[in-house]
Amino acid sequence: MTQRGPQSSLRGIAYMVLALLLLTLADAATKWLGDTLPVWQIVCLRAVFIFIPVGILVARTGGLASLRVHDRRGLALRVFYYIGSTTLIATSMILLPLADAATLLFAGPLFVTALAPIMLGEHIGWRRWVAVLVGFVGVVIMMRPTPEAMQPLALVPILAALFSTFRDIVTRRISATESTNAIMVWSTLGLVIAGLATIPFGWVAVGWVDLALLALAGILGGIAHILMVEAFRVAEAALVSPFKYSAVIWAVALGYFIWGTVPDQFILVGGSFVIASGLYILHRETRRKKS
Repeated sequence: MTQRGPQSSLRGIAYMVLALLLLTLADAATKWLGDTLPVWQIVCLRAVFIFIPVGILVARTGGLASLRVHDRRGLALRVFYYIGSTTLIATSMILLPLADAATLLFAGPLFVTALAPIMLGEHIGWRRWVAVLVGFVGVVIMMRPTPEAMQPLALVPILAALFSTFRDIVTRRISATESTNAIMVWSTLGLVIAGLATIPFGWVAVGWVDLALLALAGILGGIAHILMVEAFRVAEAALVSPFKYSAVIWAVALGYFIWGTVPDQFILVGGSFVIASGLYILHRETRRKKS
């Protein structure tokens, strides 16, 4: 068992913060590509480059033997939700300001908590239900509830968060029988195959600059997921998980410096509700596991 101390904790935090920075950079590249390429083409070609870091991981941790599948139905379901969540997240990044999309996607933990009693049979206490309701109030605020400011496009990242929730719940179910390598490789392959099926629906020629951005998005995204796995390996989940919210900081900074966008009061207030509720849910979950 890995020994965890102050140095391991700091390393885990650093891994998580760096992972979210790389993911946000990958999202920024995706948003930039959305001006010239259709979303399905971006998702597909970006996934091809994800195989570079994933392939290195497989080679170092188990090889081809680690790709064996035991629960084909469960893995297929996970692939379906992975395709949907990845496509919707990319669409969110393209259609909305980077910070808006990133903040709305943090509705995911709220959906996990709300659906856990139904899909996982977990008991949810009243305190966590209150946190979920507070979080959803934040989501409504971010959607700009006034008739003049209502933003229907905000439904895209919310739907993405819902698909991500189903993906994570299925992942939790199959992780007892399937290796991380198998889940990552087969999910990515499924994404590539689904993307290739959309070639007749309007793919366009890719220039060298776009190809470089696709490679950047794919490689950075793959490395980010590996870093997140490593963060949870060297430090406690309760310690590193809150640092996922650093993505909002990176998204605000990149959105400002690249596109000149600044979050408005709806995103700032609603996002505060969502992040606060997410942190409280994490706190209650940690206490539940320790008791």
